[in-house]
Amino acid sequence: MTIVTGVKFRNTGKVYYFAPDGIEGLEVGRGVIVETARGLEFGTVAMAPTAIRETDVIKPLKKIVRLATEEDIRKKEENERRKAETLRLCQEKIDKHGLDMKLIDVEYTFDNNKVVFYFTADGRVDFRELVKDLAGTFHMRIELRQVGVRDEAKMIGGCGPCGKSLCCASWMAEFQPVSIKMAKTQNLSLNPSKISGICGRLMCCLKYENEVYLELRKGMPDNGERILTEDGAAKVVDTNLLEGKVRVRLFTGEKEEDGSEKLSADIYTYKKEDIKRPNAKKKRGRDHGGKPGREGGGLAEDKALFADVNEEDKKELAKLLQEG
Repeated sequence: MTIVTGVKFRNTGKVYYFAPDGIEGLEVGRGVIVETARGLEFGTVAMAPTAIRETDVIKPLKKIVRLATEEDIRKKEENERRKAETLRLCQEKIDKHGLDMKLIDVEYTFDNNKVVFYFTADGRVDFRELVKDLAGTFHMRIELRQVGVRDEAKMIGGCGPCGKSLCCASWMAEFQPVSIKMAKTQNLSLNPSKISGICGRLMCCLKYENEVYLELRKGMPDNGERILTEDGAAKVVDTNLLEGKVRVRLFTGEKEEDGSEKLSADIYTYKKEDIKRPNAKKKRGRDHGGKPGREGGGLAEDKALFADVNEEDKKELAKLLQEG
């Protein structure tokens, strides 16, 4: 076992492990100065010294240098105050060079040795001249880091369709993979406007209840599937996963003019345990959300779902499949 302390550099950022190195007073919320690949950085304790398995630690483990002093805190606050003016100056340089990029955020290293600018862009941007211009203005090392639209939403924040603060900006430490298959599993509409967040990608919350729905879906028939009930053979028209019920139309035994089997006009409801699925073996795998080892489907499986979507929404759904 190894003793580590969890430290965050942003309020909703990832927690990194550091060696406490015998320092006392490492309470949650306490400011600390730590050693990183970028040099000394100011962080906040997110996890008090705890013993974890050595396999969970990425070696070499950097050390906590000291508890943050009043001077360290003032220095960090000063760096925060400089951000607005720094962003303004950088935006002026971007406009001057006519670059197609959107400036998102800026971050000073604690030792003021380097300033990092975060931006989004549709493709690759040649910012070599911009870097030279910025270096001449700020007289320190310059780094421009391109991020995705999900990271943009996390940095800027905002309100989601639910009316609450964005999960990624308020409490999520890391993004989890999300697929359209998850929306399908939960019987949600595949309308892009209903399942995408303000970042333009699939909503992260599709992941939250997916495992529960995968469990509830076990043994449930698909819409259109032929099943057996106590009243005879029937065709599934709808399923309610939360209640474990299926709605069906019974086969009457008669034929339509086109030769297909005639269905009853009335719709009947049955519990999952009261039906039989003669074709269940052929559909094995669907009850479990896809192939073993996959979390709710993947790119190829998502594209297969397009058969259930109208032409107007297909292009929008294709965009949602792109990595953020």
